[in-house]
Amino acid sequence: MSQLDSLLRASFSPLYLEVRDESDGHSVPRGSESHARVLVVWSGFAGQRLLARHRMVNEAAAEVLAGGLHALAVEALTPDEWQARGGAVATSPACMGGSAHERNDVSSGSKQEQS
Repeated sequence: MSQLDSLLRASFSPLYLEVRDESDGHSVPRGSESHARVLVVWSGFAGQRLLARHRMVNEAAAEVLAGGLHALAVEALTPDEWQARGGAVATSPACMGGSAHERNDVSSGSKQEQS
């Protein structure tokens, strides 16, 4: 995730940046860096709609997204927005599964049905 951190810092010079590797909460091999959550606090987001902010972050992260990062959760806030919520960082919900391995287990009947 250090490459993602470097790319975002170079693109935004953010007031605050947090990059979290959330891969261990998903159905991926241990050590994978496939899921990340970022919080970018940057004054340049002022006046930008949410979609535009996310596009900017995705463009900055394009290299890691092309290189194996499967999912990127983005929070893109202005300093005023971040301060208004007390500097809190959102958390991602728990993974509900859905890997190909789990789908194969269900279709072959090796996973018990839940009532």
